[in-house]
Amino acid sequence: MLLRQSVFALLIATLVALLAACHSAKSLVPPNLRAPEGASTALDQAKTTLQQATPCCTTFADFSFQNQLPWRPRAFLLGPGSMVININGDKSYALAFRLPADAKLPYRIALKSELNGRWLRASYLFAPTVTLLDEAFQPVSSDDVGLCEHMGWTSETTGAFGSIKVTSKEARYVVLYSSAKQQGSSTYWEQSPAAFSAEAPVKMASTGNFRIPHGPDGTVWIGLMNKTYADAVDNAICAKAQKGDGVLNTLRDALPAVPLWPGSGVETPQAKSDVPATTPTGASSSSAPATTDAPHQP
Repeated sequence: MLLRQSVFALLIATLVALLAACHSAKSLVPPNLRAPEGASTALDQAKTTLQQATPCCTTFADFSFQNQLPWRPRAFLLGPGSMVININGDKSYALAFRLPADAKLPYRIALKSELNGRWLRASYLFAPTVTLLDEAFQPVSSDDVGLCEHMGWTSETTGAFGSIKVTSKEARYVVLYSSAKQQGSSTYWEQSPAAFSAEAPVKMASTGNFRIPHGPDGTVWIGLMNKTYADAVDNAICAKAQKGDGVLNTLRDALPAVPLWPGSGVETPQAKSDVPATTPTGASSSSAPATTDAPHQP
């Protein structure tokens, strides 16, 4: 009887231990394999923080333009502690630069936003709005820059890229911020995130392409365009590719049709021959006199 009670107690203890192990299994999964917790919390908190910030500027003339636009793209962290503007009732973190006076028109300004977050599904992007100003601080042009994904071999060539072209000789300054429209939009992203299962935390399934929301803060790169950024911008993916008709149909449409039967009108090279290609009028090749080396007999 005592042995039976001991075995029963041992079984109960083993079951409790197994349940505890299952409960703590989640904590044993590496951080990069765990399901995202509070996916929207970080973005919501960032929006709240911006709305609570006190703006320094309400017109472009209030900005400081002491810094010149970098000669190559440089990273800037926009967030708490950065300059806050309020343009037309919309708040945003901002950067301001004077344009290089000796840059030859036209030229391009390169832009890149980094993913803000550890998880792709829980990340967001700072989407830039770029306004060019004249010497009187009046807008020359203003654009919500569209971002396109590029996955390169280095961190410099990986991210969401964009650019603007400076063509006006009146442009003297540039302001980078994020309009309300930009902050409410999103960017196409082709890389598939991981979907998690509560029963098997380390088992992941691809869910295809999706869109990453825009947020009010993050790391953004800005500067004059260089070759590295030009290649990334020009080869970035901006939207889902249109569905084609297949490789064979594409090749059939791309390659010219070449008839392969005689008399089709396709010229073919003639084989070399001692027989002349043409004969005199009124004569035929069969009636042409033969020539020999023998002397002429009278």
